[in-house]
Amino acid sequence: MTILITTPTFGRFSTEPWRILEAAGEVSRPHPDKIMPPEELRERIPHAEALIVGMDDIGAELLDAAPKLRVVAKHGVGVDTIDVAAARKRGIRVVCAPGSNSRAVAELAFGLMLAAARGIGGSHAAVREGGWPKLFGPELHGRTLGVLGFGRIGRLLAGYASAFGMDLVAHDPYLDAESFAAQGVRGVSFQECVSEVDFLSLHLPGSQDGPLLDREALASMRQGAVLVNTARGGLVDESALAELLTGGHLGAAGIDAFSVEPPAGNPLLTAPNVVLTSHLGACSHQANHNMGALVAEDVARVLHGEPPLREA
Repeated sequence: MTILITTPTFGRFSTEPWRILEAAGEVSRPHPDKIMPPEELRERIPHAEALIVGMDDIGAELLDAAPKLRVVAKHGVGVDTIDVAAARKRGIRVVCAPGSNSRAVAELAFGLMLAAARGIGGSHAAVREGGWPKLFGPELHGRTLGVLGFGRIGRLLAGYASAFGMDLVAHDPYLDAESFAAQGVRGVSFQECVSEVDFLSLHLPGSQDGPLLDREALASMRQGAVLVNTARGGLVDESALAELLTGGHLGAAGIDAFSVEPPAGNPLLTAPNVVLTSHLGACSHQANHNMGALVAEDVARVLHGEPPLREA
């Protein structure tokens, strides 16, 4: 049984995922140092019985080209780049690794909050070029953090922020007031979470209906507010964000996810007061091990005729 891997980060810091897969079938990862090009994936997928992907777009047309495929595994958590309904219609199981990278993403989000607020990236670049600027920014203590999406990652981030003395509000349409209160957080409406905070962090799945934070929503944020996005780039109108940073309405932004990656030509590349990272929220050693081991286990289960433990 052929197991095709498109992502170069699978099993990078652990041998366990490889051990599990090699006991289940023939493992093929043609590109250990780069993402498999879409045209090559289309060529190889007809021979695959299992597919392990990163941010690849797995749509119905591609699935139609895979008559042997039995399982698609997301090396991560969000399956918004996989047409899950189309897979189910074709009898293909879709699995992921929920919770495997939550701490890694939450820690990066908090790091981006600090870096963006205090101009750490700008100071670093200036010092390397011989400068010695004194960049001022707000302290986190006493400021209000809004968390959009209060799942595992949002709750971890709220805990870190609480330790820094921040006030906390959150919005999640799937949770009731008691769920927020149990975490010491006040549940608010979407608009309140966006417009009445000093820092806003996004922890939501991708949207197919355009940016959740469109121009109007971004403009409603407080003067000098800081936006952090470690979720999906499509959640934010990036052109509007760049304009509001350039005009000074927003104070700073920390961005780890972009609508198109890599973000060539993205207006945020030339916007002021931004910290930009290469979608590395899940790139901790521990998360890499966890993600690989969990998806490998479920791929092996499906190939052996057993139901997966973590089906999307």
